[in-house]
Amino acid sequence: MVNVEKLQSIDFEKGGGLVPVIVQHAVSGQVLMLGYMNREALDETVKSGRATFFSRSKNRLWVKGETSGNFLNVVDIDVDCDRDTLLLLADPVGPTCHLGNDSCFAEAKHSWLFLWQLERLLAERKGADPETSYTARLYQKGTKRIAQKVGEEGVETALAATVRDREELTNEASDLVYHLLVLLQDQDLDLARIIANLEGRHR
Repeated sequence: MVNVEKLQSIDFEKGGGLVPVIVQHAVSGQVLMLGYMNREALDETVKSGRATFFSRSKNRLWVKGETSGNFLNVVDIDVDCDRDTLLLLADPVGPTCHLGNDSCFAEAKHSWLFLWQLERLLAERKGADPETSYTARLYQKGTKRIAQKVGEEGVETALAATVRDREELTNEASDLVYHLLVLLQDQDLDLARIIANLEGRHR
């Protein structure tokens, strides 16, 4: 939910009527692109729920995805401490970059991004051929078998920790996380919901 009142404090004058906007994936945290907004573009973004920028080259407003269909659905917008830069959290529809990449900064990847990419891959494997995919075979065997694997890997992770075998602990913990993600996908749950639950407990 965008706090419209907070956005009234933005200092557009400092940048000659424009402010830079960093767009970040609302779930994975990946930085997707950098754009610019004037007051009209920001108002349209809040109103439509889709990221709308001011094109400095075309000298007009443009909705990201107006040609490609790869829109950026707005989740939240924040203002930095100097009130002259925006951070826009988005749920992208398709790739953000015109080159077909998820991000305009395709080479810069933080470690946590892989978990989101893995989760997305595991979701796609639900419809894969069990003959060619271990993950698809797990889904085919059903919830009971997947849950059993989580239990087995949990025990093996704990045992590796008790004997202080760091290499084995790393391997078993990796297996545990993988199978847990498969189990969550089997139950139509994702990490975002788990994280939100943890955040709620922390408050």
